[in-house]
Amino acid sequence: MILWIIVLVITILIEAATLGLTTIWFTGGAFIALIVEILNGSTYLQVITFLVVSLILLCFTRPLAVKHFNKEREKTNLDSLIGQQAVVTTPIHNLQETGQVIVGGKEWTARSKDASMIFPKDSVVRIASIEGVKLIVEADKTT
Repeated sequence: MILWIIVLVITILIEAATLGLTTIWFTGGAFIALIVEILNGSTYLQVITFLVVSLILLCFTRPLAVKHFNKEREKTNLDSLIGQQAVVTTPIHNLQETGQVIVGGKEWTARSKDASMIFPKDSVVRIASIEGVKLIVEADKTT
């Protein structure tokens, strides 16, 4: 009985510390295994019950929980740059591997989304994506 109580407490503590739905499935498995032990089930049956219940909870409830809890994922600072305008400070030329833009008061290395496009200094571009530490930009159609 002590084993399942220890597993239960450890998984609850890990879940409380991470809040990331990491061990809650095993908490359920440990709880059911504890019940099997209280009902005098064999050690073999307890372990099988723990594994089966944990696996069932993991496979069938995790996708629903992740979908439900991650509805409004906030963008990180980096993600929030996508779609913003930036001003070219050094001409962007993919073949010459040059280009810098300034956005939000910070200077970034930039490359054109379309390799044939060259953006001159002081032109306004829109950030299409981020690859590593480079902003991938395209023509800003609003200016």
